[in-house]
Amino acid sequence: MRARFINQNMFMVLVRIRNSLLYARTWYYRTVYGMDIAKDVRLSFKSRIDKTNPKGLTIGEKTMVTFDAIVLSHDYASRRHAARTVIGTHCFIGCGSIILPNVTVGNHVIVAAGSVVTTDVPDNCIVAGNPAKVIKTGIDTIAYGMLSEEYLATQDAIAEKTNEQD
Repeated sequence: MRARFINQNMFMVLVRIRNSLLYARTWYYRTVYGMDIAKDVRLSFKSRIDKTNPKGLTIGEKTMVTFDAIVLSHDYASRRHAARTVIGTHCFIGCGSIILPNVTVGNHVIVAAGSVVTTDVPDNCIVAGNPAKVIKTGIDTIAYGMLSEEYLATQDAIAEKTNEQD
């Protein structure tokens, strides 16, 4: 979607500027704070990443953290400032979700909007709720946590078979 009052070329310039700023912010987190964040991670400008224990955070490649998501890497109440929070590759962290400290989110995981992840999450699943529970397993995601075309095609085929049987 683009604004009506600017032409396509100007819109693409603005998109490139935004992408450059996102890359610069991720670079800053990696170099200044020492976070273990892959170069192609997409962190929304409105996401909140814990800087109290920056070296305790790891985010894998092709992962997206959306707006108002909170990723914690320390626990003030229990005085554990050496917590280790890991988010795997090809994940999607939905808006308003909270990843608590000492949690490992596996590879190819989708965390639904508003979820509170309190325990480790296995690979290839969708979690939702407060506290987050696995609602679907065996999913396949591509870059930034989008469901793959092959997975969607198999799900459509399963749905058609179910409808034929009814």
